[in-house]
Amino acid sequence: MKVAILSRRKDIYSTRRLQEAAAARGHDVAVIDYLRCHMNITAEEPSMHYKGRKLPYFDAVIPRIGTSRTFYGSAVVRQFETIGTFTINSSLSITRSRDKLRSLQLLSKKNIGLPITGFAHSLNDVDRLIKLVGGPPLVVKLIEGTQGVGVVLVETREAAYSVIQAFMGLNANIIIQEFIKEASGADIRCFVIGDKVVAAMKRQAEPGEFRSNIHQGGYAEAIKITRAERETAVQAAKIMGLKMAGVDMLRSNRGPLVMEVNSSPGLEGIETATGKDIAGLIIKYIERHAKPIGPKDYEG
Repeated sequence: MKVAILSRRKDIYSTRRLQEAAAARGHDVAVIDYLRCHMNITAEEPSMHYKGRKLPYFDAVIPRIGTSRTFYGSAVVRQFETIGTFTINSSLSITRSRDKLRSLQLLSKKNIGLPITGFAHSLNDVDRLIKLVGGPPLVVKLIEGTQGVGVVLVETREAAYSVIQAFMGLNANIIIQEFIKEASGADIRCFVIGDKVVAAMKRQAEPGEFRSNIHQGGYAEAIKITRAERETAVQAAKIMGLKMAGVDMLRSNRGPLVMEVNSSPGLEGIETATGKDIAGLIIKYIERHAKPIGPKDYEG
C-alpha cells in the first residue's frame, strides 16, 4: 500500500516510528507536511497538491495534526476523504475531540464518567461555577490547551476568581473542573486502536506538581487496568469516532473519569513504558481496514 503520514516534521518520534513500521511491512510510505498542502475543491476532479505538484494516490492516511493547526489540518484530512483515501481518524473525529467542551458534552450524553465541569461566559457567574464544581481546590483549563499547557490548579476562592478573570479578560475560553484529590497527581493513558485497548500506562506527576503529562516532567510506567477502565476507554474513543486514540482518565472514588480523548496520541511515552510496538499495531490495523485505491492516480 501507499501510506501518507501527515506530520510537520519527519524527526518527531511518533512520525519516525510510524514511517519505520510501515516500511518494515513493505509499504510505500511518505511523510507530508500538511501545512504545505493545497487543494483543488471541485465536483469533477478533486485533488490534493503538495509543494507545487499534484500528489499521487495514497491508499491510507495517518493524521498527526498539531492542536494549534486543527482547522487547516482537518481540512487536509477531509480533502483526502473526498478523494476516497482511507484515514485512520476522520476529519470529523479530529475536530470533535479537539474541542474539549464539545467532547465532554458528547461523553456526558452517553453517561461516560467525567469530573464535574463548569462553563460560563460572564464573570458574574464565576462564583456559581466555583460552587458548582465543589469549591476550591479546583482546576481551570483552556479549551484549546494541550500537554498540560493552559491548566492551572487553584487552591482558594480568591485565586480561582483571579485566574478565571485573567483568562476571560484575554477572551480565552475556559472550563472549570473539580479537583480529584484521590488521583494523587496520577492519570492513566489508554491507547485505543479500533475497539481494543492495546496498551496502558500510568503517568505520575513530580512532587509538588499536579499535571502528570510527561511533557510537564511526569514519568510513566506500564499498568494493568480494570475492566471498567478498559470499557470506558473504548467507549470514549468510539463516541468521538476515533479509530486511534489516547484516552486519559483519572481513578476516582466513583470510578474512572475521562479527562481527554486525544486524536494524535504520542507514541514515545507509551512504547517506552510498555515495550509494545504500537506503531506496528497501527499499521496492521490499516492493512485490515484500508481498501487500496489504485491503479487510480491523481496525476493521471
